Amino acid sequence: MKLILLTCPEFFVEEDKILTTLFEEGLDILHLRKPNSEPVFCERLLSLMPEQYHSRIVVHDHFYLRDEFGLLGIHLNKRNPQAPASYKGPITRTCYDLPSVIEQKPLCEYVLLRNIFDSISENENKASFTPDELRDATRQGIIDHRVIAEGGVALDNIEQVREWGFGGVAIRGDLWNRFDVHSGKDYKELIAHFRKLRKAASF
Repeated sequence: MKLILLTCPEFFVEEDKILTTLFEEGLDILHLRKPNSEPVFCERLLSLMPEQYHSRIVVHDHFYLRDEFGLLGIHLNKRNPQAPASYKGPITRTCYDLPSVIEQKPLCEYVLLRNIFDSISENENKASFTPDELRDATRQGIIDHRVIAEGGVALDNIEQVREWGFGGVAIRGDLWNRFDVHSGKDYKELIAHFRKLRKAASF
């Protein structure tokens, strides 16, 4: 399965070093998600990361960054629901229900379907589907290798995600909760946990 990481919503001092290390450790795709951010800070973060990893980054905001830095593509969601009229590159999208997956999957490289489990980082976001609904969606071919599980995905439920037929997992809280972005300097625990995630996703 694909292992996708969503960035922490806020910028922090060691971020470029951590993200670079995660790519070195086998991260497949990074989603640069910084809601309400100033473009200059996204530019700075990208400029601090090795160019060889730019082609594995999808941007959620400031879509001009895709061409400026040679990024993988752009991501559409409730905040940015439409691609620029002139945009021609790869698109991914967040979906919140199965009819949206059916509609959007043919138009996208892949879609993120949320919330598969109760969110780790956003307490108000609870699981949107029952296990039976997900199994039925797999049997109908709605969930397949182009649908990525997001929302509450963690090391202890990746195997369940695999059994439901998803093509990958999108991780956020399960990783970033292991590092204090305000004062942390030692990110060894975060990297060690990522290695476990990478191993679990690669089976």
